[in-house]
Amino acid sequence: MIEFDHVSKIYNGNKVAVEDVNLSFDKGEFICLIGTSGSGKTTTMRMINRMIDPTKGTITINGEDIQKKNPVELRRQIGYVIQNIGLMPHMTIRENITLVQRLLKVDKEEQNKTAEKMIDLVELPRDMLDRYPHELSGGQQQRIGVVRALAADQDVILMDEPFGALDPITRDSLQDLVKDLQERLGKTIVFVTHDMDEALKLANRIAIMDNGKVIQFDTPENILQKPANEFVEELLGEDRLLQAKPDTTTVGEIMMNTAISITPEKSLQNAIRLMREKRVDTLLIVDEDNVLKGFVDIETIDRERRRGKATSIGDIINPNVFYVKESALVRDSLQRILKRGVKYVPVVDDKKHLVGILTRVSLVDIIYDVLWGEEETFGDAAENIVSSEEA
Repeated sequence: MIEFDHVSKIYNGNKVAVEDVNLSFDKGEFICLIGTSGSGKTTTMRMINRMIDPTKGTITINGEDIQKKNPVELRRQIGYVIQNIGLMPHMTIRENITLVQRLLKVDKEEQNKTAEKMIDLVELPRDMLDRYPHELSGGQQQRIGVVRALAADQDVILMDEPFGALDPITRDSLQDLVKDLQERLGKTIVFVTHDMDEALKLANRIAIMDNGKVIQFDTPENILQKPANEFVEELLGEDRLLQAKPDTTTVGEIMMNTAISITPEKSLQNAIRLMREKRVDTLLIVDEDNVLKGFVDIETIDRERRRGKATSIGDIINPNVFYVKESALVRDSLQRILKRGVKYVPVVDDKKHLVGILTRVSLVDIIYDVLWGEEETFGDAAENIVSSEEA
């Protein structure tokens, strides 16, 4: 799909930014380029769409040398997402999403269909399409920036530290969104980051760079298990290396099959009755196909019932539900659950069907034996889970 063949970038005759890079990315892969400041990761990525031209070597996409393509035409075929989002402030969200389509002279009806499809993908209301960027939150703007890169149906998307300026919760949510969209749509994403946790979470393969050279290019699992040298070990950090002890326990293996759910058309009274029967204060909401749509808690039900405006669960659904996939490794999900501070997390399959629930308490028994096995080093992790649950 994308291939670097002995690629170098040299400035002013002697300043080497990228040196003899040889990389090959397959179609549909999520590739992360990571390294310290000045390592050459951003320069390497920007050579893919010819924002920077290499001094030596060749870069090909689908076997075609990009130096032989018109750079403007090339960039229209490659999506690009940057840290400061880059939405046009004088354009509506609809116009921002369809910007590349307009440049390609796609007809108006098709543009509108694309805009609606894209905003549906990120679960934002369609009436936002006619708002302007300043009317959206930072996280909402970033979601629009992501789908704008997808709107022209480019096979390759470049992302230059797109979530670096966001708060941790919004960042985590957008990481989930991008990974989900990439897997569903089969896009090839090249993602620059300085955050190792982000790279380990998102990437199929990671290219670790230092002083313009690729030090190691491998899967997250192999990099954790076999760091190439001391630089990679230091970049990973001792905690990650300790947590990387071989383990294949998945969320699906330890989840409980007792998730309590309700469908949107049910009444508030039905919900209260179910909560009382199951002794829970929150219900997960699923559609008729058991696809997870959100949640509702007892406080919301009580408040809306007093107001007398809501009649069904669908009227008060909270769609911002945090979930994990049953195929995810427990060790990869643990810190995300702890960071969220939630008592339980719904578990879904690859099509977002609700299949179970993972409680914080259920993780305590496996922390020592399955994840790390060293009570002296990691006992605090279990204590944190229990303390938070009791609180």
